[in-house]
Amino acid sequence: MIIETISSREARMKWRDVLDKVMTRKADVMIERSGKPVAVMIPVEDYDQLKNELDDLRAAQRASEAYEEWKRDPSTARSYGEIRAEMVQDGLLDE
Repeated sequence: MIIETISSREARMKWRDVLDKVMTRKADVMIERSGKPVAVMIPVEDYDQLKNELDDLRAAQRASEAYEEWKRDPSTARSYGEIRAEMVQDGLLDE
């Protein structure tokens, strides 16, 4: 698959063309702001197939950030019992 890189300004000016390019699978489109990549547009069918893997990746990143925060300040840790009680209260777990 071709990956086309465009600026956010160009994406705004050519939004319909960008959408058409992605929808027809002519290219995935990487959008840059100030020369740095910030987003990628892909067909929704591809996204649907990647969703679970993307969720896992994001969960791993959040866990890594929480671990780094804990290493900087161990007082930020909470006990499993406290977290579980909160989840039960919020209806996310059964008692």
